[in-house]
Amino acid sequence: MALAEFSPSSTKTRLIPSQLSSKSTTTHLYSGYRLPVLRSRRLKSAKVFCSVAPNQVQAPAVAPTPTNKANKAECFGVFCVTYDLRAEETTKSWKSLINIAVSGAAGMISNHLLFKLASGEVFGQDQPIALKLLGSERSFQALEGVAMELEDSLYPLLREVSIGIDPYEVFQDVEWALLIGAKPRGPGMERADLLDINGQIFAEQGKALNAVASRNVKVIVVGNPCNTNALICLKNAPNIPAKNFHALTRLDENRAKCQLALKAGVFYDKVSNVTIWGNHSTTQVPDFLNARINGVPAKEVIKDPKWLQEEFTERVQKRGGVLIQKWGRSSAASTAVSIVDAMRSLVTPTPEGDWFSTGVYTNGNPYGIAEDIIFSMPCRSKGDGDYELAKDVIFDDFLRSRIKRTEAELLAEKRCVGHLTGEGNAYCDLPGDTMLPGEQ
Repeated sequence: MALAEFSPSSTKTRLIPSQLSSKSTTTHLYSGYRLPVLRSRRLKSAKVFCSVAPNQVQAPAVAPTPTNKANKAECFGVFCVTYDLRAEETTKSWKSLINIAVSGAAGMISNHLLFKLASGEVFGQDQPIALKLLGSERSFQALEGVAMELEDSLYPLLREVSIGIDPYEVFQDVEWALLIGAKPRGPGMERADLLDINGQIFAEQGKALNAVASRNVKVIVVGNPCNTNALICLKNAPNIPAKNFHALTRLDENRAKCQLALKAGVFYDKVSNVTIWGNHSTTQVPDFLNARINGVPAKEVIKDPKWLQEEFTERVQKRGGVLIQKWGRSSAASTAVSIVDAMRSLVTPTPEGDWFSTGVYTNGNPYGIAEDIIFSMPCRSKGDGDYELAKDVIFDDFLRSRIKRTEAELLAEKRCVGHLTGEGNAYCDLPGDTMLPGEQ
């Protein structure tokens, strides 16, 4: 691969070797929009230039400190272009660019997710975005491949792609952070070990978000155990509102809707008000008591209490494991869809009377759930990125007993990561191995 060196005083193009050994590069995608420019902190000796307007000055790439906002950037791929908009283009109406960071960006989930984001599925067809992809030393070449595919897809809304391994760089000014990357559970690994290993990753990412991200960044944690990882991230980002942190339980909700629709013999869009309570584990509580089918309580449509209380929950919990047995791989595509669903639920007004599930901070909740944990609950949004907890939720003894069990597990996980949340020494007394099939 080669990069093109441009000069404002010449129309000739000279190809120079690509600086692929660098650990942070930026892709600028040409689509009739003035591109914002990022810089790299990783390139030490690159001398890559892009074409510039006459009033700009070319300079070699530098490695600034986190507080030094340079105006130059290294470009990913064959070439990059900066240019002055023609007069008629300046009148075109575009929203301000949204910066979205994705960790674990070279993984299978991201391989589905990034193209959905770039196509406008979340923010609409008039909203340009920039993707900031976080990987590791080992995955850096794969990140370059991802960036190349995004380039070749010619998405008109995707104005920039940058890749890097330093969260303090990648998270700069981001308004959304989708934290997917986490270490999978290896053979013989205890759940407490996984909490500690992945917890350290999310503690560091929380600190980076706190230092450089937008003060109103929305954070969705996907890497497991996602509830407690989200809590760790939150505790390490005290300058970001606690309400802005989410743990992904939307895939569990989607699976629950699927099972209710199959049992009732209706299509998915007839199922509403489905809640996943608690942890993303086998203690999670798919709520059939509040669920509705064609606006009617699910219990009145599915007149099979044994199925609802036993088989329904088991099917939702084991769906991922069954998928692996059938296909030999985990649910990457449906996880990506659920991330899109979770984001869209926050930027689109919730339909009247309905709600959605997401793991959020419990302080001030009206349901009697213990405070200071991340717990999946029913939420509504006005479409402004914020949410409120749903009202008119009903409980019975069966539902409350299930909720108490998943609450106890999350409190135990919290004690297990006290050293990462600023609460002193860790003490692990986990009630058992509740990792979901397919998450191990």
